[in-house]
Amino acid sequence: MDIQTICAEVERLVAEIVATLVDLIRIPAVGPENGGDGEQPKAQKLFQVLQKVGFDEIDRYDVEDSRVSSKIRPNIIAKCLGVEDDSRVWIITHMDVVPAGEESLWTVTQPFNPIVKNDRVYGRGSEDNGQSLVASIFAIKALKQLGLTPKRTIALAFVSDEEQGSLFGIQYLIQKGIFRTNDLILVPDSGSEDGSFIEIAEKSILWFKICTVGKQTHASMPDKGLNAHRIGMEVALSLDELLHKKYALRNTFFGEPLSTFEPTKKDKGVDAINIVPGEDAIYFDCRILPEYDVEEVLDDIKKVIKEFEAKTGATITLEIIQKQVAPRLVNGDSEMVLLLRKAIRNSRSIDATVGGKGGGTCSAFFRKEGIPAVFWITIDEVAHQPDEYSKIRNLVNDTKTFALLAVL
Repeated sequence: MDIQTICAEVERLVAEIVATLVDLIRIPAVGPENGGDGEQPKAQKLFQVLQKVGFDEIDRYDVEDSRVSSKIRPNIIAKCLGVEDDSRVWIITHMDVVPAGEESLWTVTQPFNPIVKNDRVYGRGSEDNGQSLVASIFAIKALKQLGLTPKRTIALAFVSDEEQGSLFGIQYLIQKGIFRTNDLILVPDSGSEDGSFIEIAEKSILWFKICTVGKQTHASMPDKGLNAHRIGMEVALSLDELLHKKYALRNTFFGEPLSTFEPTKKDKGVDAINIVPGEDAIYFDCRILPEYDVEEVLDDIKKVIKEFEAKTGATITLEIIQKQVAPRLVNGDSEMVLLLRKAIRNSRSIDATVGGKGGGTCSAFFRKEGIPAVFWITIDEVAHQPDEYSKIRNLVNDTKTFALLAVL
């Protein structure tokens, strides 16, 4: 079967591909850490979609989590068996999405009311990670409808909890021994606008929370209290300045060549303007170049905290939300990289390059286990933003590339 026939079959499925993405976006899949109820409703809908495609095997791997109403965090694996099964090609996507954020900032549609407009599908999770999830399914559907058997077994994993650390998702599957060291792993969760970039290296990730406890009082009598909000802001600004100044190395192998240290989430404070807050909490998202030791960064953070405790009398604590040390980079000539570059070349006439990025994906967990994993996708990088979208042409072209991974 020639490449043009496979690509033509994908084009014939465009309307169904788009409709499936729209249907899945309608189902929120926000983790309990962010006030959501998990992935189970989306997993149920996804299971129905997979059954219609005709996969040879579909399995569920559920993980208990009492924080969600279903009490489980689902993971689904669907396989299309190949002529060879010694080395399988995996495409790993995630069902969970981040919260909508400030809904008033959504101008095209509401986050979970997806619409198709200007050749784009708008809605929360459309790009991250709905585009790749749906593309991986319809890559297999195209092959099935053409009666093609892949050279290697193609396995799709649809996992939970990627947005909050993957404990209930890919980490669980790795612990269960689902993957082999010679498997070829693609995580389509980061990429470039034209599909020309294959990511083979990541930065370290450090998420932390700074909690400041002072003394609440009336705002007209601030001397009777200790303003935790002011102290918390001062701590955050001091950390922001110190970390950017000390860890300022540039590494042009990464698309974003610097380490990043961003204050992000803020816990709700007092309910009234005339109350001096006695508690404050702020979070940082740090993406640190692999040249730096994460423990050294943490030591610097702890020093700043001690200094402010001594200076202000407040109680300040550090809570690590996520710490993921950068795994070793994947060889640019590894089998997965070469296969993916070949599929991109044949489907898109693009000679893809390799490099690193700051966004963390579950590929890091594979690399720690000695399993080379790369990530690639064609996206505009609008994940986590208001009016998140997926370009339909990107969705279709990535489906073609995924399909060719099975036959080249």
